[in-house]
Amino acid sequence: MAEKEKESFFEKTSPFFMILSVILAFFVGVLWQRVKNSESQNTTVTKTNTNLEQPVQQPQPTISLDTIKGLFDKDVIKFGDKERKVIFVEVSDASCPFCGIASGKNPELNRSSDRFRLVSDGGTYRAPVLEMKKLLDEGKASFVYIYFPGHGSGEMGAKALYCAYEMDKFWEVHDLLMSSAGYNLLNEKVKNDKTKSQELAQFLKSAVDPDKMKACLDSGKYDQRLNADMALARELGVSGTPWFFVNDKRFDGAYSFSEMEPVVKAALGE
Repeated sequence: MAEKEKESFFEKTSPFFMILSVILAFFVGVLWQRVKNSESQNTTVTKTNTNLEQPVQQPQPTISLDTIKGLFDKDVIKFGDKERKVIFVEVSDASCPFCGIASGKNPELNRSSDRFRLVSDGGTYRAPVLEMKKLLDEGKASFVYIYFPGHGSGEMGAKALYCAYEMDKFWEVHDLLMSSAGYNLLNEKVKNDKTKSQELAQFLKSAVDPDKMKACLDSGKYDQRLNADMALARELGVSGTPWFFVNDKRFDGAYSFSEMEPVVKAALGE
């Protein structure tokens, strides 16, 4: 090719290659940024999912004392009445580890963290459900229990609690399900399997007649109650378990009763 023809060729094609290079550089830059953004998003999700102690925060509805008192007009597990000065609400799931911690009936779980080590084990944690039960027994407080799926394996346990409430054995069954053995049974064997009613009923035989418990579980009478409880919990702004109310003050997590006590004493005028 003649020298002039070469110069003519490069003069004509050089702008084209320059434009093509700019376009390619632009798209490479966009692609690289998307990769970095994806990595950043994945890191954020991982961090959020590993924070087991705090439920995902959602916009909270306004909950008044009248809202809490209104729970006594609903078909829920309840003790006492709406006129007592203190009303405790527990939203829980027996398969949830932090619910077991808050119950005070599974010391093995409490020992998993110094933060939750019970006073009886040399720690500072006061299991809130134990303290609530004491005030309930003294006639100073009322109590409402609502089921919400906090760990994914608690449906049969929740139905056992409904059945136990019907038999006037709620607390006895509650304490067994919240124990280390109950926690392991629900999470490792029974889960949400309706065919495991016999196994669950036998586990609860020290508290209730196992034949009556099995018949109640097999009847399906409380299947829809699960959905009703979950819907009610969502109306209260619940997004995880355990979730407590002391009158209209919410405590979303396994708080020590020491953090709830000022609200209780103020309501009781102490």
